[in-house]
Amino acid sequence: MSRRRRSIMSENLKVELAKDLGFYDTVQQEGWGGIKAKDAGNMVKRAIQLAEQAAKRQ
Repeated sequence: MSRRRRSIMSENLKVELAKDLGFYDTVQQEGWGGIKAKDAGNMVKRAIQLAEQAAKRQ
């Protein structure tokens, strides 16, 4: 039984993070399934940092 989760991050945010972190070329060539687990983890960490920064400003 395979369940797909609905993405929490928007596609635009994921693309921007992948570009910033330097693995967007892999995404273009292989899709999101082609990135390393470490890269996915770094992407989540960066998204959390951005959310925390936005929360502090409010």
